[in-house]
Formats: sequence, structure tokens, C-alpha cells
Amino acid sequence: MYEERPPAPWLAERVACEWHQVAETDMTQLVVPDGCVDLIWGPDGPFVAGPDTGPMPTSMRAGDTFSGIRFKPGAAGEVFGVPVHWLRDQRVPLADLDAFPELAAEIPEERLRAMRAAITVRLRQTSPSDPAAPAIVAALRSGSPVHEVARRLGYSERQLHRRSVAGFGYSPKTLQRIVRFQRALRLARSGVPLTEVALISGYTDQAHLSHEVRRLSGVSPRRLTA
Repeated sequence: MYEERPPAPWLAERVACEWHQVAETDMTQLVVPDGCVDLIWGPDGPFVAGPDTGPMPTSMRAGDTFSGIRFKPGAAGEVFGVPVHWLRDQRVPLADLDAFPELAAEIPEERLRAMRAAITVRLRQTSPSDPAAPAIVAALRSGSPVHEVARRLGYSERQLHRRSVAGFGYSPKTLQRIVRFQRALRLARSGVPLTEVALISGYTDQAHLSHEVRRLSGVSPRRLTA
């Protein structure tokens, strides 16, 4: 069982959602890149899931409970006290991140409250995330070449690369691939035929879509959306 809920109003500018999951059986869940950073409290304690560049299989035992708060792409900033690119493709125990407050709670709802409170404290202590992050995502979503995106935003390619790595943990090209992949995934899960998904999302054709989906998720589009 997996459920999402809107973020607390005072965190909505930076946080995409809160979520809660209980594994009903022993299972392996495939986590795929979405450009986000999550603060997660699982059976072994709280940890940070950094921005992924490929599939991340996650083993769960029946009854395992996970609660999480997901930051919007580019919105984690300095909350965890380390550069975002240091967290790329990593699962880091919160105890290893000295800048973040220690968390203590028993039941899942208390865990979410504790995480909310700690994030609120850290947002007051740190600099804002890059205000250009949403514009960067939107421009890359267009599918235009990176040099054209940089020009449209008023940056040199080097400046865009630096801001992208600092804000998202990725190069602009990698971020663009992930943004396009997520758009295709949403369309496919809503029932849009894969040939149309490829066209709408900016892939050359369905074969290109399938290649990129396998590269980022490790499985075919049909299996990923089943």
C-alpha cells in the first residue's frame, strides 16, 4: 500500500508531497529516477535518498513501513548540509549528515511530524534553493538542445551546467533525460498509447522511447507501467 498526500502548506514551495508505504508482502520495489531528493524513515531508521540516475531496486519485508517527504527537483538546496551532487545515486543514513537535526518518533504519523519540523528548522537556517530551478526544468522539458536552453535562460552553457549540478545533482543533459522520462511515464500510466507517448514526450520514435526507458529503469515501458 502506497499513499501520497500534499505537503504542509508552509513547505509547499520546496516539497512535492509526503508519502507513506506499507509492504504487504516480501517484495523488491523498483525505484526509478525522478529528479527528487527524499527524506525517508524506514525500518532501519531515517535516511536520505539522493537523486538517482538509474534504477534502484529496494528490498522490503512484509509489514515494513516507510514514511517520506519528497522535495521538488532542485529544491533540496542545503537542507542536508552537503552538496546535492554528493547524494546522487546514494542512500545516506541521516546519522551521517551532521547538519540535520536528530529525529525521534515511534509511530509513522509522529515520524512525518518530526521530519516536517526538522525540515522547517533547516529551511530557516540555510539559503533558499535556486529560484531558477523551475524555469530550468521547464526549459529542458521542451526537448531543445542544451545550448539552446542555456541561451533562452540567459546563461552560458557552463553557467547552466554549474547551476544544474548544484541544484539538481545532475548535468543539464542528464536532467533533461530524466524530465522527459518522467513525462513519458505519466502519459503511459494514464493510458496514452506508447507511439503517442514517444511523440508527445520528444522521443524520435517508440524504439527511442523503449531504449531510454530501459536505460533509466532497467525494464521495458510495458513492464514499468503494468
